[in-house]
Amino acid sequence: MLVVDDEADIRELLALTLQRMGLEVDTAASTFEAEQFLLKNYYNLCLTDMRLPDGDGLGFLEYVGRNYPGKPVAVITAYGSAENAVAALKAGAFDYLSKPVSLAQLRALVNAALKLPSASQAKKLGEGPLPAGQPALLGDSPLMHQTRRMIEKVSRSQAPVHITGESGSGKEVAARLVHFSSSRGDGPFIGVNCGAIPENLMESEFFGYKKGAFTGAAQDKDGYFQAANGGTLFLDEVADLPLPMQVKLLRAIQEKSVRKVGATQEEPVDVRIISATHQDLGLCVDGGKFRQDLFYRLNVIVLKMPALREIAEDIPLLATEIVRKVAGLNAEPPKLSLSALKELQEYDFPGNVRELENVLERALALAVGSEIGREDLQLSARQPKDAARLKSLPLQEYLDEVEKEAIMGALEKTRYNKTAAAKLLGITFRALRYRLDRLGID
Repeated sequence: MLVVDDEADIRELLALTLQRMGLEVDTAASTFEAEQFLLKNYYNLCLTDMRLPDGDGLGFLEYVGRNYPGKPVAVITAYGSAENAVAALKAGAFDYLSKPVSLAQLRALVNAALKLPSASQAKKLGEGPLPAGQPALLGDSPLMHQTRRMIEKVSRSQAPVHITGESGSGKEVAARLVHFSSSRGDGPFIGVNCGAIPENLMESEFFGYKKGAFTGAAQDKDGYFQAANGGTLFLDEVADLPLPMQVKLLRAIQEKSVRKVGATQEEPVDVRIISATHQDLGLCVDGGKFRQDLFYRLNVIVLKMPALREIAEDIPLLATEIVRKVAGLNAEPPKLSLSALKELQEYDFPGNVRELENVLERALALAVGSEIGREDLQLSARQPKDAARLKSLPLQEYLDEVEKEAIMGALEKTRYNKTAAAKLLGITFRALRYRLDRLGID
């Protein structure tokens, strides 16, 4: 381990704690000293303060990332400095600690870093056989390769991940992949649908409760955070959380501790948060439905899942695998005819992979013989592609499509002059830039 801090007493405390864990430790009082150590020695983890006499933690983080790619760097931030913590995570920090440093959190962070394979040992997702029970993202399209590379990258961090994408596009599969590919892969993965929990039960479900805290609380009970301790908590449809619960969730994430209903003290929890929603969280913030400070904490790393229509070349591979799974291990799965595959690739799939699974399950039930034909899919009565897709989209996704069309029209009219396009649309240049980024328009 390499500890970088200009305060001698903190360096000594951290070094003693790490040595008691059986680790070799070097300490540096400046970025210059730290860089000299890195030239001579190999380290499994660098731990740096944000404020240094000849630079800052972000600068050191950038230096390590540029010269020693894959080496984890954790950052120590001042108490209550959420902005610095988020900035460090966005810049690629493995994790962060707040002052005064909790030794329990330090040990958990170090243990997680030690489980990481080196950059040279890390295998790319999708190469070689997957361990039994591990989810997979199939596909050879450029977008799927890009998605798997992004998952591989974020798996080497402890930063919160927010997964966006349409319903049925595989957001939970991606969350599980991030978990299983990370240093937390042997810990629990707890998935929670935030829209399915009654509001009056949310606090006790998330944080647990003490015996006697309310009528019916006959014994102590852990919540989702305690169940996910040492692993990952996946918050699906996080935009559905009511505002009072968002406040409590923000505190739990910032303090890395929770208080059970009826308890007087908080207890530390070591949990990585992955969230997902098919809604646009930025618009939810603008509309007052979602807290900006919580959005800032959850939206550290964004992973966008492609819609099935964007990876149509992967449909034959996906369809074959789904048919094999639905048919069962002991049965010879029927083949998909060429006309059936062509029909699937031309269909728009507003429900994405989930709809593809439903279509093929129905086709298997209807098929006679050893082949699934075009007529077994029952897709021939569909509406024209774009009209069918737009009519079936949830309201937010429909509005996104309309907004994208208006922006593209303005850009074309102004020959892609963004300032002029913003004026034509009646919005500020900054607002246009935000919308271009949110909608993925390059």
